[in-house]
Amino acid sequence: MNFLLKAATVIDPKSTFHQQTVDILTENGIITDINTNIKATGDIKEVKLDNLYISQGWFDSSVSFGEPGYEERETIANGLDVAAKSGFTTITLHPNTMPISDHSGAIGFLLAKTAQHPVKAYPIGALTVESKGIDLAELYDMRQAGAIAFGDYKKSIRNPNLLKLALLYAQNFDGLIVSFPQENQIAGKGIVNEGKHSTLLGLKGIPSLAEEMQISRDLFLLEYTGGKLHIPNISTAKSVALIREAKAKGLQVSCSTTVHHIALTDEKLTTFDTNYKVLPPLRTIDDQKALIAGIQDGTIDMITSDHQPIDIEHKNVEFDNAAYGTIGLESAFGVLNHTLGIEKTIEMLTNGKSIFKIESNVIAKNNKANFSLFTPNGDSTFTNNHVLSTSKNSIFFNHAIKGNVYGILVDNDIILQENS
Repeated sequence: MNFLLKAATVIDPKSTFHQQTVDILTENGIITDINTNIKATGDIKEVKLDNLYISQGWFDSSVSFGEPGYEERETIANGLDVAAKSGFTTITLHPNTMPISDHSGAIGFLLAKTAQHPVKAYPIGALTVESKGIDLAELYDMRQAGAIAFGDYKKSIRNPNLLKLALLYAQNFDGLIVSFPQENQIAGKGIVNEGKHSTLLGLKGIPSLAEEMQISRDLFLLEYTGGKLHIPNISTAKSVALIREAKAKGLQVSCSTTVHHIALTDEKLTTFDTNYKVLPPLRTIDDQKALIAGIQDGTIDMITSDHQPIDIEHKNVEFDNAAYGTIGLESAFGVLNHTLGIEKTIEMLTNGKSIFKIESNVIAKNNKANFSLFTPNGDSTFTNNHVLSTSKNSIFFNHAIKGNVYGILVDNDIILQENS
């Protein structure tokens, strides 16, 4: 289809139309005109939305659904719709399905299931067979099948030699290794951040040391082997400092943090609400400030929703027994915009594409149409009415949000929220 976006304010520092309000015409998935007062003719669909802003399509580097194996949590079809209506044009899918996505056939299945949807989904292949941390999976075969990176979701690599081999081997095909930052023997049976609040609440703690020791070890290995390493979901001040130092040395290391780690702290645990049970756990206000500083100075490359649907049977139980995880696609933009402001929010939602070698499309004539549609203004509160996922385990219920997402326009397709 052909679309004409009317009076759209562009947020794209790489575009000559940055901060300008213009009309944008797309024909057969290509931007054919950017100007003022373009007239819709023929088979062009005019799109007029209140206070419309557009940016390059947003990217989330940490998304889980349920299919195959956990369809009661989320299907691929509905999950992709959730991503689209939350403003994301591109996501990665973790291998934490049943069976684990640890071979080329599983990668092919995910690509086939997602191929017809406007949201582009890139599978992350499991680093080890069945994500058990014992033997490396067939990384090259998965890469040939379409895997974009390799990691065992929320499972750290216990054996340092295994990570060493993975970093060495993946260099043969420019592969990206993802290493979850937790030293399990230090973490022990902890379930929340170790500190004042864990002591007051009588909950076993996970010390910051567990994350920082693992990151320190992984960075030593990276310095020895070379290669490319991505450390997801960092949560402590020392982690930011370690990665800042590694980047100054010239190591090819990237990292992300989550929306909830920069917006919330472990003070929220006093309600024993299991939606606040996430991994890594919510940390302290000092950690939160350090993460935001790391975002501002470029140490942290991207922010992710770490979207992980969990069914009610595994969340509506005692805190000790509840599963880790929160949905986050629906709340990501509103919380980030409230916390960081619009320019930094858009930067952090688009920045990660280059690290995962995903094409970026500057908003300019003759480029591909790949837009997120939103309005940055308007204060409200995130409620169950905002949730589009099958599972309802949001950490951000009753949290302040700013702005609203309309949807996406990708190639010949537009997907908008029902109330847009």
